Amino acid sequence: MMSYLTLFLTFFKIGAFTFGGGYAMLPLIQAEVLANNWLTENEIINFIAVSESTPGPFAVNIATYIGSQVGEIGFLGAFCATLGVVLPSFLIILIIARCYEKFKSSKVVKALMSGLKPAVIGLIATALLSMAKTVFFENAVSLSTLNQPMTYLSLGTVVVMSVLAFKKVHPVVIIFLSAIVGLLAGYLL
Repeated sequence: MMSYLTLFLTFFKIGAFTFGGGYAMLPLIQAEVLANNWLTENEIINFIAVSESTPGPFAVNIATYIGSQVGEIGFLGAFCATLGVVLPSFLIILIIARCYEKFKSSKVVKALMSGLKPAVIGLIATALLSMAKTVFFENAVSLSTLNQPMTYLSLGTVVVMSVLAFKKVHPVVIIFLSAIVGLLAGYLL
């Protein structure tokens, strides 16, 4: 039987020790969920897709979704996981707001924030590589990978991301076109 306290504390730890938002939390979420045997790696990837597709902050969405799936009482599991992931940020923001005027020009605080930026980028890159390995190379990399339709969809995704990075295309247009491609791929593949 799963303990709701364990669920809360796990997501509290994730929320407390991750800087940079939901994507920076992915490596910790993956590690903790797999360590507790709550989900498989493929289920985590699916939860990430669902969490990213729904409105709201990514970290809250994935915590709520995982909590609802692993708790015996879905609502209670969702509540515990969501409260756990949100509470540390809420408390930290409360403390920072109280002390902001005193420390806003501190060289130590500025240096700390400058040091955290590369660490956050590293965490996000780690999550990206881990997910890419699971999604694109589930069994292994081989020449048969080139014959898979998903390979071409993946290359298309990289092209779309490149266009977004270097051209001024409204994100709604990209979302709309991506939805159409996803629907077509779902029916054709």
